[in-house]
Amino acid sequence: MHVDRTTTRPHGRRALGGALALALGSGLVLVGGAGTAQAADVNVAKNAGFENGLANWSCSAGSGAAVSSPVRTGTGALKATPAGLDYAQCAQTVAVKPNSTYTLSAWVQGGYAYLGANNTGTGTGTVSTWTPDSPSWKQLTTTFTTGASTTSVEIWTHGWYGTSPYLVDDVSVFGPDGGGGQDPDPTAPATPSGLAAGTVTSSSVALSWGAVTGATAYKVYRDGANPQTVTGTSATVTGLTADTAYQFQVSATNSAGESAKSAAVSARTAKATDPGPGPAVPKHAVTGYWQNFDNGAAKQKLRDVQAAYDIIAVSFADSTATPGQIAFNLDPAVGYASTADFKADIATKKAAGKSVILSVGGEKGNVTINSDATATAFADSAYALMQEYGFNGVDIDLEHGVNATYLTKALRQLSAKAGSSMVLTMAPQTIDMQNTGSEYFKTALAVKDILTVVNTQYYNSGSMLGCDGKVYSQGSVDFLTALACIQLQGGLDPSQVGLGVPASTRGAGSGYVDPQIVNNALDCLAKGTGCGTFKPAQTWPALRGAMTWSTNWDATAGNAWSNAVGTHVHALP
Repeated sequence: MHVDRTTTRPHGRRALGGALALALGSGLVLVGGAGTAQAADVNVAKNAGFENGLANWSCSAGSGAAVSSPVRTGTGALKATPAGLDYAQCAQTVAVKPNSTYTLSAWVQGGYAYLGANNTGTGTGTVSTWTPDSPSWKQLTTTFTTGASTTSVEIWTHGWYGTSPYLVDDVSVFGPDGGGGQDPDPTAPATPSGLAAGTVTSSSVALSWGAVTGATAYKVYRDGANPQTVTGTSATVTGLTADTAYQFQVSATNSAGESAKSAAVSARTAKATDPGPGPAVPKHAVTGYWQNFDNGAAKQKLRDVQAAYDIIAVSFADSTATPGQIAFNLDPAVGYASTADFKADIATKKAAGKSVILSVGGEKGNVTINSDATATAFADSAYALMQEYGFNGVDIDLEHGVNATYLTKALRQLSAKAGSSMVLTMAPQTIDMQNTGSEYFKTALAVKDILTVVNTQYYNSGSMLGCDGKVYSQGSVDFLTALACIQLQGGLDPSQVGLGVPASTRGAGSGYVDPQIVNNALDCLAKGTGCGTFKPAQTWPALRGAMTWSTNWDATAGNAWSNAVGTHVHALP
């Protein structure tokens, strides 16, 4: 809710001398001491694919890290991040043979990347090559010849000041063995032991096991399938059905392959905390977003949310490593002593007649639902959270693309699990509701029979077309009424249309309107009074109401919005 790059080489590069740098490369080219292939030639770089983290490598100012994605081959790669005056140099010293030629190569991706060698003993002692930003893996290659007494060379790679992080994989320094040998061919790790189940909830099971030498990752299996890959020796399997027995196994992996699965361990999830049907949403309702984070607005416990709000949207769910799946992580910044206290507050609000739902998305949310598998993952995980926390439903606030086909499938699967009392709201941006052909509008119409309300965000949008084909500027009665008219004429029931506005000038970048303007727009649509230059040809007395971002910003502004708009919504005919 709520630096120009060029492709030219940066100037003023300092001489590298003996400075730390990062060496990476791959692509084994058969070049020997005399410039021809030699049977004894090997790759003298160690941990060349970063399968063993940063072993054998040194990176300046802590700029480097081993990552498991993206990688070119195997299970590891290097990611180095320039910062300030440090351009993320990493290096390794390799054993070489005097008077010999070596081919140095590495595969790189991301921001500017340089590859080279120091102290070669010939010429200037340094060779290098480079590439500007590369969206996919690209090979850098150069050669060097060692001097008559050179027995070691420093290989390196680095980025450039102020540019994006770069990645490196499959480094190669190919030539005669200088006495250090090469990394042995990897072997698959042993089978993990000690698998045990720990804490269980109604939707998750915590697992742990012993570490395996040579393993770079582990796969956790549920009932022999659905492997979940992790890098540590513990994992929490989520999205499970309450009061259900499962069997789990774990295997170890590295670049050479996967071990056999461990002995199975059984665990049963806890019985669900039945959220109950929840209170009915009033004929005219006020929706408010509650912030599960601190952005400078007043911090609230859920129990402190103003009484005017009938639907409280907890913001936001988090995406997980499983596409489509969501989780909820209570932010310590909110000030709860425990998750149990938060759940108790949900129950308190429901007892007071309020609906508490979980919002999915937001400005920085990135939950992708674009396949049958992701639709099921969303429905399963959302329902598990409803059971665990007592949420009455979900709010769809996806601002980074909606696929109507699969989002509809996900919401219908969730509704089938949760029942007819589920509260389903949406908070599209104005551009998403300009016509019935947009993915968001198509989704709303496709789930019309289970949809509670669409509270379009009438802010942060600039000028837009109204239902009369005229352009209206945000921040006015006409903007609210002429745009809401599109939905009312486009097929949504009046009870499914709400006006979304910021609670204060600090609640949004643009589009704040005085609460009186919101009330005028509500009257215009429901009663035909209070209109501006645009006056719809009919009225919609069943209009649902209004929404604001957020209850926290409302509290920051002395509850001016909920005091004014909340009272007015509840007084609509």
